[in-house]
Amino acid sequence: MLPLSKVIPLPRPGARVQLHVEPAPDEDIHAAIRAAQENLLRLQNANGHWCCELFVDSTLCSDYVLFMHWRGKVDRNLQEKCVAHILRRQLTDGGWNIYEGGPSEINACVKAYFALKLAGHRPSDPWMVEARANILRLGGIPRMNTFSKLYLALLGQFPWQYVPIIPVEVVLMPDWLYFNIYEMSSWSRAMLIPLAIINHYKPTRRLPEHLQLHELYPVGTEDKDFSLPRDPRFFDWKNFFLRWDSILKSVDDLPWRPLRERALRKALAWMTERMGEGSDGLAAIFPAMLNALIALEAAGVPEDSPVYQKATKDFEGLFVHDPDDFRIQPCLSPVWDTAINTIALAESGLKPTHPALRQAATWLYSKEVRLLGDWTRQNPHPEASGWAFEYNNIYYPDTDDTMMVLMALRLVSPEDKAAAAACFKRALPWLLSFQCEDGGWAAFDKDVTKHWLEHMPFADHNAILDPTCSDLTARVLELLGYLGFSRDLPFVQRAIKHLQHTQEDDGSWYGRWGVNYIYGTWQVLRGLRSIGLDMRADWIQRGRDWLESCQNDDGGWGETASTYDDAQLKGKGPSTASQTAWGLMGLIACGDLSRASILRGLDYLISTQAEDGSWKEPWTTGTGFPGVFYLRYDSYRNNWPLLAMATYLNEKNRVFRPTQVEV
Repeated sequence: MLPLSKVIPLPRPGARVQLHVEPAPDEDIHAAIRAAQENLLRLQNANGHWCCELFVDSTLCSDYVLFMHWRGKVDRNLQEKCVAHILRRQLTDGGWNIYEGGPSEINACVKAYFALKLAGHRPSDPWMVEARANILRLGGIPRMNTFSKLYLALLGQFPWQYVPIIPVEVVLMPDWLYFNIYEMSSWSRAMLIPLAIINHYKPTRRLPEHLQLHELYPVGTEDKDFSLPRDPRFFDWKNFFLRWDSILKSVDDLPWRPLRERALRKALAWMTERMGEGSDGLAAIFPAMLNALIALEAAGVPEDSPVYQKATKDFEGLFVHDPDDFRIQPCLSPVWDTAINTIALAESGLKPTHPALRQAATWLYSKEVRLLGDWTRQNPHPEASGWAFEYNNIYYPDTDDTMMVLMALRLVSPEDKAAAAACFKRALPWLLSFQCEDGGWAAFDKDVTKHWLEHMPFADHNAILDPTCSDLTARVLELLGYLGFSRDLPFVQRAIKHLQHTQEDDGSWYGRWGVNYIYGTWQVLRGLRSIGLDMRADWIQRGRDWLESCQNDDGGWGETASTYDDAQLKGKGPSTASQTAWGLMGLIACGDLSRASILRGLDYLISTQAEDGSWKEPWTTGTGFPGVFYLRYDSYRNNWPLLAMATYLNEKNRVFRPTQVEV
């Protein structure tokens, strides 16, 4: 398609005047919407839900090759597919990155090199020579993070004595203690409990000389002290924990450890309980599931036992058997995808009684979590509700999915009105009960914000906490606005103050769960509009102005994950369909639909739409752990642009979709 707007240049460069842009005809926007709707409906599963792929970096395939060799049971066919996947993603500098367009990253590089070497690739092969040179430029194995070093230790390639200890006795600490496992984020907890079991057994497989990684240590460093460096200040949390690490390692070497067996039994029981019925694996995420398999084997759990068999089946459920490119997903996203697609279709004009929407809603209702899971340790709310991200993950519903699901369900006329109303009356109070002390919302838990924990030696994955964030807090306000809540309610005022407090100096907001400032700023502006704030307020207008300032010349918006490492790059990157949609919706929330930035953004979406109603998007726009792990939601390139175009027309025509469920 060709661009549908006509841009008249400004009379002089730098003039602070809006470009005049002739808006695209409504019929062209309607045509783009219809094509996008048809595309989403084609992708819907027979039972009403959607589940699109999550694309990530090469480390998952690398980790799986390492795991197979650690077990001593290598599926040669799968290994060959993993190796092909890894080689396809090698960069021109010889390394591997963790997001599309990003630089080589040391953990990804070492894991990829090791996987290739284990699979039979020789250090003298040209691609291995390039990889090794790149790894040494990045500092070699000593520069890897703690979790990666532990995986190397399992294969005898890093000394256990320099891996921070994770004492299994931590599982025995009572909830009332200032530190216990429930003061960590849910995903860290799910990764660390199996790692604590592994740390006890240290089940190391010795490799033959030709498979070892001596060449990845900078010259003269292989036998040096690899202890984590201390802070120059004597009184520092990092130094405190490093001293404790030394003490705990000394105690760990003693023959008498009175609580060890009890702790091992409890840790194994804790882990296997959360891998049972109602869960697609421990926390239903790749790192925890892989760690759990290693822990089960280390603890001597038989491979033919039901728990081991289920853990293996759940893990293999993450495999994507594409004949052209075998991949492994970090988890599955059916609830998230279904909620967003339902919203996009309903807001773009499908009737509340449309069969596709009713099917989707019925499926979402069936996924409500009714178990009092781990969240109860920090939040004593008496009744369970909420939704998880995955098909089955009953211990870990999260607030973000719950917000999105409720926004979807409100738009669909329920077949069973009483049951729908009862669900809302459970889920909404459950969601609101997670408001934290600072007025914001986090993802999985309440007030898991003790920042001193970030200095623990094994917390270098940048995700030991579950902090409140602007994007989630604003999404709560968006939902509450649709449901008719007043902005004058005290808890709403606390949330608004949280957003004012977290605004950046340039007017933008940080995005925790999407890349990055475009994601955060869009969501805040949309939330503030929904809850009824005056969008002409100066602090809100600064958010709008920031979004406009980073619009690309082609009319789109784009931002790379590099902004998590360097905020000076915020708002910069190749235009993407999803980020353009976010930028558009943020500006639309501020009113004045005639602004050139809005019309140019619409043109970008219309002109880049494919014939089948979809958009192409190779860039990474989803965030797992900032600075550590990112992902590309394949659904984002299709549902957010549809919602953005629908939002524009609804605003232009003053269409408001009333809530279909009694709340």
